[in-house]
Amino acid sequence: MELDWIWKAILIIVIGTLLLRIAGRKSISQMTLAQTVLMIAIGSLLIQPVAGKSIWVTFGVSAVLIITLIFIEYTQIRSDTFEKFITGKSITLIENGVLNEKNLKKYRISVDLLEMLLRQNSVQKISDVEWATIEPNGQLGFLLKDEAQPITKRDLNQLLNQLEQLQKSVSKPNSQKQQNIFTEVAQKGHKNPPEKHLE
Repeated sequence: MELDWIWKAILIIVIGTLLLRIAGRKSISQMTLAQTVLMIAIGSLLIQPVAGKSIWVTFGVSAVLIITLIFIEYTQIRSDTFEKFITGKSITLIENGVLNEKNLKKYRISVDLLEMLLRQNSVQKISDVEWATIEPNGQLGFLLKDEAQPITKRDLNQLLNQLEQLQKSVSKPNSQKQQNIFTEVAQKGHKNPPEKHLE
């Protein structure tokens, strides 16, 4: 019984990991269409040597695929038109709390799917969303309206500063009030001494 499948399997894991490391480390949800196709192709190719195909041809084809992917990605950086063609651009789904029905139909996105994506991001109402876009990797980007945004630490600090200033402005007149006869006893003296003939 031939045992060459053992070293082939080990070599496939090592070389496959190295090749995919060169290709990039994005998760499936962040991959572009070209990257997804490449990963599927490499997965199919890497198992072939175990079935009797030449292992070195498989690694060569995998390397060519990755070099092609890297070339595509560099071309996307240089050419906006090429990037738009290969990866696509973000599209607007909600504008000022109103659904963009034209884009929903054009990109075959149901309202239920959009609502699910919003719920996953703790958004309760579509009317609370200023802008929502679907990104080329399929993820949802959104901006809530001012009144629907959660309070930030900066907002909280500004509010506390305003309260402090308000408290200081309210307490100043109290400290400037004339002392009454009881506070004079407690402080053992007059803040404003009476005239000499009244002492």
